[in-house]
Amino acid sequence: MSCLDYLKRLYSLDTLDTRFTTSGKLPPRVSGEDPSIADSKLPAQQTLGSANGHGKHAPLPGAQPSRWRTTEFYFYYLCFLTIPFLMVKAVYDVSKDSHPNYSKYAPLLSDGWIPGRKVDNSDGQYAGFRDNIPYLAILLLAHPFLRRAYDSFWRINTYTNVRSDSSSNSGLTQGLSPSAAADARLEQRVSFDVGFAAIFLLALHGFSAFKVLLILYLNFKVATQLPKKYVPAATWIFNIGILFANELSRGYPLSGVAGLFLPSQTSAAGGVGDQTGWGAWIDSYGGLIPRWEVLFNITVLRLISFNLDYYWSLNSSASSSIEVWLPGMSERVLAEHADAPKKKQLDPSNLSERDRVSIAAKPTDYTFRNYLAYALYSPLYLAGPIVTFNDYISQCRYKLSSVTRTRTFLYGIRFGVCLLTMELCLHFLYAVAISKAQPDWQVYTPFQLSMLGYFNLHIIWLKLLIPWRFFRLWSLIDGIDPPENMVRCMSDNYSALAFWRGWHRSLNRWILRYIYIPIGGSGRGKVRAIANYLAVFTFVALWHDINLRLLVWGWLITFFVLPEVICTLLFPAKKWRDRPDAYRMLCGVGAVGNVLMMMAANLVGFAVGLDGLKGLVHGIVGSFGGLVFLAAACGTLFVGVQVMFEVRESEKRQGINLKC
Repeated sequence: MSCLDYLKRLYSLDTLDTRFTTSGKLPPRVSGEDPSIADSKLPAQQTLGSANGHGKHAPLPGAQPSRWRTTEFYFYYLCFLTIPFLMVKAVYDVSKDSHPNYSKYAPLLSDGWIPGRKVDNSDGQYAGFRDNIPYLAILLLAHPFLRRAYDSFWRINTYTNVRSDSSSNSGLTQGLSPSAAADARLEQRVSFDVGFAAIFLLALHGFSAFKVLLILYLNFKVATQLPKKYVPAATWIFNIGILFANELSRGYPLSGVAGLFLPSQTSAAGGVGDQTGWGAWIDSYGGLIPRWEVLFNITVLRLISFNLDYYWSLNSSASSSIEVWLPGMSERVLAEHADAPKKKQLDPSNLSERDRVSIAAKPTDYTFRNYLAYALYSPLYLAGPIVTFNDYISQCRYKLSSVTRTRTFLYGIRFGVCLLTMELCLHFLYAVAISKAQPDWQVYTPFQLSMLGYFNLHIIWLKLLIPWRFFRLWSLIDGIDPPENMVRCMSDNYSALAFWRGWHRSLNRWILRYIYIPIGGSGRGKVRAIANYLAVFTFVALWHDINLRLLVWGWLITFFVLPEVICTLLFPAKKWRDRPDAYRMLCGVGAVGNVLMMMAANLVGFAVGLDGLKGLVHGIVGSFGGLVFLAAACGTLFVGVQVMFEVRESEKRQGINLKC
């Protein structure tokens, strides 16, 4: 394999996540497997309509011819070879120690590992991850090793010695049936997951681990003890209430709880006796992460997932529409059931993602132990990505064919490249420290101001991407394949709607299943869809953090979706089929406005806030030179958008439509 071929495979969508190159209606395939071969292994019912399921299949309808070798795009290549260099240089120049504002943000910088450079480790959220990378690396290696050791000494043969379920007696081996072996594998994995999670939770949160377990227990009781009709409402009320309670009480410190319920007593010497000292003493054992409530938001999503999956299973268990199809099932056996009511025939060891999520687990799977193993699954506990309870149970029973050593190794290399990129940014571009110091914005040129905001957003994107990819890598090494959270680079987005499908993708899919579709989705008109978007982003803002700035961010995102929705109604693509180039240019103009609005909303929500945004905007548009720069910036964005369009068209020519 040549170096170029290796790079293509390293940065292919299939390496990132097979969900991007395989239809959600089809089972995952092994890395590098020919799609036609993969399809031939499936029952006839699962190959129907799969022509566009894999990336190597026929182009999607409406895919445009390639423009990569046109004169127009050669001009774009020239822009890409020069403008990004100037963008980086603008922030590098204002990060030098000779800059007038350097003294204001210098205290926020730390000693770096690159000679002669300080590092901008001023973002507290990412600093918590960055400072603990050596310990996380040890954990990444120790957890799979301990699982293998556990499997080696404790009943691993109970789910590897599998016999065929063919109707013929020939070829039988001594061992368990596939179904029993899968149940044994689930039992084996859950046993280890619960035990490791208990140790992991105590190490992370100390005594507060018992607070986490109490919340989990109460949520389990909401799902299993209340009358069925009250479960959905009670689940939402309980878990949203927990979000508020965790925030307002700051994790329920026992010293504060004791102060509320235990009266103080006056000693004989006339002083007030301390009845809460024991509470403060226990609080001092807070583990590696004493503020457990800050990271509990991701667990809340899993609690809701379990409760609603269990609730929906009660409606489906009575009359399941699933008929299990097993490899090796003879044609005679299938023919014997030809007169039975038509049911969906599935291989439970090779389900599509849609089936893994939507098909209820067995009634006996909704136990407190399985629930604990899922909610506290160590590789995904701190930050996700999010898998649903049904999907977790399915993958514990059967390892996905897409989880291979080669793909996991390539994914690990991509993670390493992202980590190195972040380190270079933090050592040479001090955008975060400058924005935190709130310097005199008038010292900067409009170009420098815009680049400070732009690279602020890029560092925000990287600081979320890196932990998500680290924990997903850990999960892949452990044999569980969660969705990839980041589909595209932050700079490869022009649509507000598509952006949110690809940013924190597992959360987006969770919202679709548990919020957006249950409240009506987009199937009841555009006005109702906008109202549903508002409800969704209000929940997302509160879920991230309970403060006004993020609420404003959520409402701004909804407001900025409106122009895109209105424009798609006023300029439908079907009316421009005879003028594809004119429509592409028109969409490019609209996309530039979308990009500017998305940047503004995210700067408010995650970087400089409203006041900081006002300073940036005033510095850019407050002079004639600033307006000239703004026009040039819009032209640059237009070039970038046209390349984004062509990237998506090239994917369509490969039979891939990511919808983002």
